[in-house]
Amino acid sequence: MTVPSRGKVIISCAVTGAIHTPSMSPYLPITADDITRQAIDAAAAGAAILHLHARDPRDGRPSADPELFLQFLPRIKAATEAVINITTGGGLGMTVEQRMAAAVRVRPELASLNMGSINFGLFPLLERRQSFQYDWEPAYLEMTRDFIFRNTFKDIATILHTLGEECGTRFEFECYDVGHLYNLAHFVEHGLIKPPLFIQTIYGILGGIGSDPENLVHMRRIANKLFGDAYHWSILATGRHQLPLVTMGAVMGGSVRVGLEDSLYLEKGRLAKSNAEQVMRIRSILEGLSLSIASPAETREMLALKGSANVGF
Repeated sequence: MTVPSRGKVIISCAVTGAIHTPSMSPYLPITADDITRQAIDAAAAGAAILHLHARDPRDGRPSADPELFLQFLPRIKAATEAVINITTGGGLGMTVEQRMAAAVRVRPELASLNMGSINFGLFPLLERRQSFQYDWEPAYLEMTRDFIFRNTFKDIATILHTLGEECGTRFEFECYDVGHLYNLAHFVEHGLIKPPLFIQTIYGILGGIGSDPENLVHMRRIANKLFGDAYHWSILATGRHQLPLVTMGAVMGGSVRVGLEDSLYLEKGRLAKSNAEQVMRIRSILEGLSLSIASPAETREMLALKGSANVGF
């Protein structure tokens, strides 16, 4: 198979996620108004894809409640052309049914799909804080010391059928390690997933592959071996590795993901005050390297999405 040719770079922005807790940054969007405003600003800054989770506005706890998603999804859709990408990862400790609930309800163009079960260790974050606003925060981080983020072959097949076949949603395939690429290849071989694939390789979660340049090169090499020119590649790196690794990936022909889900910082010692700040920073870097940024319309064409007129919100 041939190596995918360089195209335009898709910028994804993961607006709030389910990893960081409210005490870690005053800029982490929690309420529907916060998520709406930051998502719209990130799209205006150049993000073609907005990856969205929901949180309980009372204490910032990750939530799978479709009603919370519906408080911000229509407003974001009305104000932007961006592709809206709904999580099926949800929050740690949720069942697969809970994690799918919002996406099944709103039938988005794109949804994330984690391609394997892994240890998902957030407990080292406890070492960085002496106090928390809410009791749930330290308990949530501590429980990951004895936690497996479950995504079995049956779970993946269920999501592919329920959300993919029945709702027409396509997927951002999240691969936290090399084995996840082979899991994806298994489903492609058996006809349950059809190209073009959108593969997000993820670096820096404790339990997944580390944030080393050698690992970036290795994941790219294996993806090329398995999928040839049938995929679009994107890179996500956590914490301080975010900008260096995604920039390296973009130079190698990939797209990029930034956002407060993945890193709370704009640079060393400086919290990002918004998702848009991170989008503007990576866009400036990419354009300085003479790389072209994909528009939402170009992104839809690249990923063969069904279009925003065909979603359920």
